[in-house]
Amino acid sequence: MTRLDEAERIASQCVAALSGITDADREELASRIVSARTVFVFGVGRSGLIAQSFAVRLVQLGLKVYFIGDMTTPLISSDDLVILVSNSGDTMSVVKTAEIARRIGTRVISVTSSKDNDLAQTSDTTIIVKSDHASDAPLGTIFEDATMLFFDSMTPALMKLLGATEEDMR
Repeated sequence: MTRLDEAERIASQCVAALSGITDADREELASRIVSARTVFVFGVGRSGLIAQSFAVRLVQLGLKVYFIGDMTTPLISSDDLVILVSNSGDTMSVVKTAEIARRIGTRVISVTSSKDNDLAQTSDTTIIVKSDHASDAPLGTIFEDATMLFFDSMTPALMKLLGATEEDMR
């Protein structure tokens, strides 16, 4: 199998992983993002890197965004939005963040691989990126790649809602 074949196989698995996300899921996420006072994102490990990448894109769109755990991250309030990313949905620090945010009255949207995990049970809204564990794409590769594609696919919708152009984002 060639490198291109491998890339195509992974890409097709990512598309399949995103097939369960509805237009309503995307619209709710976009609406919540643009209406939030501040957006907070969080994840751990590679899921955290995907969350950080999305935070950068939201900042480029002109939004007030923080990655939870950074030294300069302010306190969360009930007017904010928390977006959490975890493949397993059982990562303790991510689940605890959801619990704290909910206790404050903050809206919590999670991106995870199943509705049957602690994070999904603690979130207001759960977006499912359903990825099968493939030995040739180990340790959550499909979840992470698909989640990155999902977040990047949100950018045009957010640009439209915000009236932002690529030049504005520069």
